[in-house]
Amino acid sequence: MLTVDISLPDVEELHKLVQDGLEKGLLNYDEIAAGLEDVELTKDQVEDFYTYLIDHGVELVEGETHKHPPHEQPQPEEEKAPKLDLSVEPSLDSLRLYLREIGKVPLLTADQEVYLAKRIERGDMFAKRQMIEANLRLVVSIAKSYLGRGLSFLDLIQEGSLGLIRAVEKFDYRKGYKFSTYATWWIRQAVTRAIADKARTIRIPVHMVEKLNKVVHIERQLVQRLGREPRPDEIAEELEMTTDEVREILRMSQLPVSLEKPIGEEEESELGDFVEDESAESPFDTATLSLRREDIEHALSALPERERQVIELRFGLSGSQPCTLEEVGRAFGVTR
Repeated sequence: MLTVDISLPDVEELHKLVQDGLEKGLLNYDEIAAGLEDVELTKDQVEDFYTYLIDHGVELVEGETHKHPPHEQPQPEEEKAPKLDLSVEPSLDSLRLYLREIGKVPLLTADQEVYLAKRIERGDMFAKRQMIEANLRLVVSIAKSYLGRGLSFLDLIQEGSLGLIRAVEKFDYRKGYKFSTYATWWIRQAVTRAIADKARTIRIPVHMVEKLNKVVHIERQLVQRLGREPRPDEIAEELEMTTDEVREILRMSQLPVSLEKPIGEEEESELGDFVEDESAESPFDTATLSLRREDIEHALSALPERERQVIELRFGLSGSQPCTLEEVGRAFGVTR
């Protein structure tokens, strides 16, 4: 018989679980939850309990805990092995597998939510996991309404799941409302913030995204009411904004376009080839300056050498900066 040396409260159920784990080498979470169902433990005591099991080589698993002797190991059945469907995208395959797995988890009743919430409050990590897994379908349902906004479905589910975890940590069962009602707000907030932060190439601040959503919402209402696309001043009047503010918000809603985007049927040219360089001189101005330079040079060639040099220095015609009269005088040893 193994002895249990553990610095935890002298609780018979707790010591029995430890004894079983040490004898078998593993425990499953259902056994732990059932054994501690009527035991009041603090969060730190629960963490110490799990730490003790792990430190003493007790494996924490899900499902069956009996181990088969090597000669009785069940052989995998070839026909039951999952087949990889190579005709679909890997992400789609992952999504199907994920939806199938979360569909196996039963939904919780109100009493079960309260029961798990009490265990979570005491630091029971397995109860927290149960609460999360039982509500992952809510995350998927909410994520569907945000498709087409720049993030993939799997990314939306991931961000929503982070919001769900936050909701589980914050849930107060004493207030009497259903967990799903409370969690919906946290999931939506996590998804909308992720879209604002990660969906665009150029990030838009969250407060501007909220304004943009309001503008889009009012714009759709006005389209139905007026039967046409509303003008910026009409949107501004509904939102009590200035017309310039609405124009700026609508400008931000435009998605960036790559200068390397192929253009034309043959796609041999890029968009950047057709963008005007406003800092470059136009061909007309370049030709005009060239002709003017030729005329000036022709006129100066008719003057004596000294007079030509004075004019070139005074007006910077030889490529140097224009000189003052005093500078020209010093160059030729004369006064102004």
